[in-house]
Amino acid sequence: MLVFAGTEDSVASYDEVYSLYQIYKVAGDPVIIVGGGRVGQAIAARFQKEEIPYLIIEKSRRRTEEDFRFVYGDAADIHTLEKAWFEKAPAALITSHDDTTNIYLTKYLRSLRPDMQILSRASEDRNVSTLHRAGADFVMSYASLGANTIFNFLMDEETLLLAEGLNFFHLQAPRSLIGKTLLQSGIREKTGCTVIAVQHKDSISVNPEPNLLISRDDEIILVGTYDTERSFLNEYPA
Repeated sequence: MLVFAGTEDSVASYDEVYSLYQIYKVAGDPVIIVGGGRVGQAIAARFQKEEIPYLIIEKSRRRTEEDFRFVYGDAADIHTLEKAWFEKAPAALITSHDDTTNIYLTKYLRSLRPDMQILSRASEDRNVSTLHRAGADFVMSYASLGANTIFNFLMDEETLLLAEGLNFFHLQAPRSLIGKTLLQSGIREKTGCTVIAVQHKDSISVNPEPNLLISRDDEIILVGTYDTERSFLNEYPA
């Protein structure tokens, strides 16, 4: 997964220059959503908003026959997958609430399509690594989402989950860093976190230079894992 930072204008420029890499919109073939429950429906609503074609594989007939976005059947059945244009789908999202089913389907789909992007849901945090070994490119667990929400509430700050175990967070410049440049601070060497931007009073420096001086009213924006974020808070207490 490529993670990059930029201003709103620079991200728009990236989309314009590298639009060919937006595989879902260019390919034109529908993304497969395995499971039409609450999570699957939420994903479908977002895809519809973004005008990304999709098909939902669902076992139970909770909708009418006229709904052309549904393929009824078992995702573990090759005939059901063929009805969902599995051979051409750029990606599959597995949304079942049962981790054992998700692990099996991930391994099965990966064996059929080594080139497909597979994203899976995990109800139990201990199954995240198992899903990755089964072939998932991206796994999102309830444990991580819940911990992230609670942390934001308790710490009264905004921490975003970019990927499993990778966070985006920001905080007021600690007193021990005021008057130092980013190079002098040693943030990456001491904590493992990466500073991706520094917010000033009326401006923001994205991908700041090493000689950028940290001022009293600055806000530092960082990317790191849970462990490196904890190391930063211990090394540079507020």
